[in-house]
Amino acid sequence: MIKLAIEALINYQNDADLATSAVPELLKLLNDEDEVVVSKATLMVHHLSQKVASRHALINSPQMVSALLRAMSNSEAETTTCAASILHNLSQHQQGLLAIFKSDGISTLIKLLSSPINRVVFYALTTIYNLLLHQEGSKTAVRLAGGIQKMVSLLTHPNPKFLALLTECLTLLAFGNQEAKLIILASDGVQEIINIMLVHKYEKLLWTASRLLKVLSVCPSNKHAIISTGGIYALSMHLDHPSSRLRLSCLWTLRNLSDAATTIPNLDHLLQSLVKFLNDEDLNVVMCCLGILSNLTCNNRHNKLLICQLGGIERLVLTMKQTRDQEEILEPVICCLKHLTHQHDEAEIAQNDVRLHDGITYIVNLLSLPIGWPLIKAIIGLIANLSLCPANQAPLRESQVLQKLNQLLAKAQQERANMNSSTAYMEGVKMSDIIEVSMEAFKILARDVHNRAIIIEMNLIPTFVQFLYCDEENLQQASVGVLSELALEKRAVDIIEAEGATAALTELLHSRNEIIATFAAAVLYRMSEDKPQDYKKRLSLELSATLFRDEPSNWATSAGETDMPHAESHYGSLAAPLNPYPQSIYVQTTSDMDVNNPYSSPYYHESPTQVANQDQYSAWYDTDL
Repeated sequence: MIKLAIEALINYQNDADLATSAVPELLKLLNDEDEVVVSKATLMVHHLSQKVASRHALINSPQMVSALLRAMSNSEAETTTCAASILHNLSQHQQGLLAIFKSDGISTLIKLLSSPINRVVFYALTTIYNLLLHQEGSKTAVRLAGGIQKMVSLLTHPNPKFLALLTECLTLLAFGNQEAKLIILASDGVQEIINIMLVHKYEKLLWTASRLLKVLSVCPSNKHAIISTGGIYALSMHLDHPSSRLRLSCLWTLRNLSDAATTIPNLDHLLQSLVKFLNDEDLNVVMCCLGILSNLTCNNRHNKLLICQLGGIERLVLTMKQTRDQEEILEPVICCLKHLTHQHDEAEIAQNDVRLHDGITYIVNLLSLPIGWPLIKAIIGLIANLSLCPANQAPLRESQVLQKLNQLLAKAQQERANMNSSTAYMEGVKMSDIIEVSMEAFKILARDVHNRAIIIEMNLIPTFVQFLYCDEENLQQASVGVLSELALEKRAVDIIEAEGATAALTELLHSRNEIIATFAAAVLYRMSEDKPQDYKKRLSLELSATLFRDEPSNWATSAGETDMPHAESHYGSLAAPLNPYPQSIYVQTTSDMDVNNPYSSPYYHESPTQVANQDQYSAWYDTDL
């Protein structure tokens, strides 16, 4: 073994010495005007480049790469093929990459991608790949040389291994660069990549193509292009593939796309797969599935119903119990449950199922953990939904939900006051939204007579009255709404009046917001019950004048009840002015499930979780290179 090692060292040194002495002569031959001489010289250099020792001697010559680039640009096919192979060999060393880069070799390599010779195109692409991967400045140089457009034009190549390398190069170019993503889109690259996902079976190609789609999916323009050209279906095809890395890459991409795919039809097979994958041992798979499910159930009654029928409630509650300390899992779970328990044909069954699977205690207890405001907001919204089911009121009360909501409301008020701003944010969540959603939850919980008594005993009415004077309409609506529920109790009415709410309620009676005006009318109506007849008559006239001020044709002319105009269809029916106590009104909270990029959209709308447009913010969106 020692003898063989010594012989190898001697041969290595001989190769190095030979190459070093030959380089000056080879340079002269490469610069010769005779193409035959250039061709033979290129063959000799190619021979030397195949051995490590002699390859280093070539790299150490600054003029060698430039001479090779000149030779391939003016020579016949064989010489060009040889020179391209030499550059490929040199690109396997950092010093060789630097030499190619400094000699402006990238622009020549891009031109070689148009060669009719497959071997030349392959050598050129492989060298470009090595440059993109290891040589700083190469990505910019490739973009400036029109390399992206040229690579996109090659996406129809029949060789799957070549396409795998090509899509990987495009991924390196597009990663973290919005301009590159838009160039790919403008060159019709999205359609070609999706065609690859639909047609090819080679696992590595499918994986690299899905990774490229994942990188492109953080760009809004590319996102919509991927969806409109069938990207959701193309990615869904491979969720049953035995390759775990391909499945995960497809799931991440679907996660990125799902916030813009809430209205896409015929996703039943995808939804079935997602529910099945909630049993997966890989938490990344589970996290992706939860994010997709949360988005696809947003404002989509069909998807909500299907998930419930597939046993999604049970699976989500179990997932929540198994990952109590991981917010990146908990938040999409809670948001998905929030969607499934609201506004579809089996919403009440879903609300009931959460209790039957012992979910209420776990959900409420999460509020006692050190969790972030985005998750807190989502939990409160879910609690409000669960409260809509009468059978859930007692379990919620027994879980101390009223006390926990009171603590959160006080904490949000304090944070808002400390920042001295109505737009105070904590962890991306507006504190006013926390206050609003807490009061909405109190309103739904106050439908239960026992809960009303506890809320009154907790001395929360002064806090609710305080927000009647707030200049934020959403807080006014939430506060007057919860007061209208509490006003069913005479004790509450007396406290409301004692806290000086009459003036504010009278002013809100004239609000252009019909919901606020009707709630204010309900509270004032209750406050007038023990007042003299003259007071009642004046109030009745004012209520009628206020509530009939717009579109009187919308109101019934008889003494019976009718419905007020609905607000966005999220609200329940309201009683007629002759008996202006409104039935309970519930407004759905948003789906602020994105830990990295929570929403500030109006809290009463379901909102899909968008992908952060800044690549560096979200490790799972535009990564895995």
